Amino acid sequence: MAARAGSLSDSLFRKLEERISSGEMAPGSRFPTQKEIAATENVSRTVVREAVARLASQGLTTSRQGSGVFVAETAPYRAFQVTRDELGELADVIKLLEMRLAVETEMASLAAARRTTANIGEIRDALTHMEDVGDDPAAAARADAAFHLAIARATQNDYFVRLIDFLGIRLVPPRNLYLRDQSTESHASYAAKVRGEHDALVDAIVRMDSAKAREAARHHMQESLSRHSQLSETAHLRGK
Repeated sequence: MAARAGSLSDSLFRKLEERISSGEMAPGSRFPTQKEIAATENVSRTVVREAVARLASQGLTTSRQGSGVFVAETAPYRAFQVTRDELGELADVIKLLEMRLAVETEMASLAAARRTTANIGEIRDALTHMEDVGDDPAAAARADAAFHLAIARATQNDYFVRLIDFLGIRLVPPRNLYLRDQSTESHASYAAKVRGEHDALVDAIVRMDSAKAREAARHHMQESLSRHSQLSETAHLRGK
């Protein structure tokens, strides 16, 4: 029952979000009451409450004391987000990896061209820490995010730093999503493969070889995409 309610809430959220983003619900306009939405959409108040709370958390609606809920004036210009809730399925992770492929190849190239000695120290420290916590998937993901943030700083472009810092842990697909129900040896093998990809990237940045850094970053992201795409296809076939 809880899963069903969650599914209905997600569906309602997307429907209301689309009405706001399309302009059907104009910025500054009064938002329907939860009772009105429940009656119109034929769903429970619980489903409506969850969907409306999510709209508010993403800055699409705003409450005015004594007046009710309104579509936010800034709704058409809300900040780009990737929420944790959006990364629970492989299909969503693959979309994120496709975005990373576009961003991180050029980021690596710029990092190689502009890195300083201090940047190299930070990148290597992050890589070492990632290896130290390799047995803990959650800690490894945080260390991985720090590694990519260190590369962003090496570009000397604050916008890369702000983007990578904002996305943070969301940039790193959780290892247990890819390796769910697999052995400890599989986790170790996966970590070793990723470490090799990271080593190649760091080596190119150290050598200030922009072309090889771009190539290493693309290879790393393509490998990750391939791993998760194969897993997604396997899951799809099992579901048939």
